[in-house]
Amino acid sequence: MKTQDFINRELHYGAHNYHPLPVVLNRGEGVYLWDVEGKRYLDFLSGYSALSQGHCHPKIVEALKKQADVLTLTSRAFYCDLLGEFMEKATKFFGYDKLLPMNTGAEGVETALKLARRWGYDVKGVPEGKAKIVVCADNFHGRTITIVSMSTDPSSYGGFGPFTEGFVKIPYNDVSALEKVITDPDIVGFLLEPIQGEAGVVVPDDGYLKACYDICKRHNVLFIADEIQSGIGRSGRLLACDWEGVKPDILVLGKALSGGVTPVSAVFANDEIMLTIKPGEHGSTYGGNPLACAVGMAALDVVRDEKLAENADRMGKIFRSEMSNINHKMIKKVRGKGLLNAVVTEPSGDVKAWDICVMLKEKGLLAKPTHEHIIRFTPPLIINEAQMSEAVAIIKSVFESI
Repeated sequence: MKTQDFINRELHYGAHNYHPLPVVLNRGEGVYLWDVEGKRYLDFLSGYSALSQGHCHPKIVEALKKQADVLTLTSRAFYCDLLGEFMEKATKFFGYDKLLPMNTGAEGVETALKLARRWGYDVKGVPEGKAKIVVCADNFHGRTITIVSMSTDPSSYGGFGPFTEGFVKIPYNDVSALEKVITDPDIVGFLLEPIQGEAGVVVPDDGYLKACYDICKRHNVLFIADEIQSGIGRSGRLLACDWEGVKPDILVLGKALSGGVTPVSAVFANDEIMLTIKPGEHGSTYGGNPLACAVGMAALDVVRDEKLAENADRMGKIFRSEMSNINHKMIKKVRGKGLLNAVVTEPSGDVKAWDICVMLKEKGLLAKPTHEHIIRFTPPLIINEAQMSEAVAIIKSVFESI
C-alpha cells in the first residue's frame, strides 16, 4: 500500500472529524517520524505537546512494557500498589496535597469544573445551582458538551447546543474585564490557559497571570489553570504559571504526563478543595490505572532528569530569534515561550498557512496550522541545537521559495 491507499481507507471507514496533512506515519524516535514510504521528518507538533519527551522515549516505553506484563487495570473499586506511589511523586513534584487521576485533558477540565462548583457550594456558601465560572474568549479546553459551552469559536460549539449554563465569558489578557465580573458573589472560579495554545499560542502580557490571581484571592474565587498543553516544561518552566510565581488553586495537567504513550491526566488541589468530592461522586474506570501510573512516573522523571524545561527555554529563544530574522511578507508575527511557539502569517496570493505546512512536509518537517493563518511550532523538548538548526533551515527555505 502507498500513502494514498492508507488515506483512502481511513477516509472510507472513519469519521471525518479531522483534517490531517497528507502524510502517513508508521515509526517515531526522539524528534523524528518516518512515513510508510521511509521518508524521515522532524516532528514540530509533538502530538500537541503530548510527546514533549520525544517519540518512544526508552525509559517511558520500558516502564510501560514492564507494567503491562504485571497488571494493567483494577478500576478504583480496589486499591492498587502503584497509584499511591504515583500520587505521592506527582503531588510532591508540583506541590499540592492531593491528585485526582483521569485519562484525557478534557476529563481533567471537567473534573476541575466539578471541584470548583462543589467547593463553591460547600465552602464558599454559594446557593445550590447558582455557581458560575469565569472563562476567557478564544479558549480551548476540550470538546465535551460542557466545555464547548465555554467556547467562543463557532467551529467548536456550532450545531451542538443546547449548552451548559454557568459560564461568564470575558476577553483574554484583560485584567479589567475580570475585575468587572468577579464581584458577583456566585462566581466560584476563574479558568484560563496561561498561554492559549489552540488560539495560536497567544502569550498574555507580563503580569497578567499574577494580577488575575490576586483578584481571585481578594474575592474568594478559585484560580484554575489549564496547563494541559503549556505545562510540564513546555513553556521553559515546569509550569507556565511559574513565570509569574503563581500557584493555581486547581491545576489541570495531561498530554506530556503520558509521555505520548498511554492517556494520563490529573487534577491537583489542596485538601480544602479536593476533599469536597466524596466517594461515588466522581471517577473514571481507567483513571489512575496501573499502566498510567507507571508511565506517568517515568514521564516526570524524564522531565526532571533531562532538564527539559531548561532545554525548552534555551531552544525556544533560538527558534524565535531565527524566525524573527526571516524577512518575508507572509510573516506577520512570531510569538511564544519556551518551545510553545507560533508564526502568524499573512496570505500571499493563493498561498496560506496550510500550503506552507504542506511545503514544510515535502522538505521533511511536520507542523500544522490553527485558525487558518497561524502555524504552531512545538517540537519535543529533547530537541538539540543541531536538530533545531536543521529545522530552521527547512522553514527558511520554504518561505524563501514563496
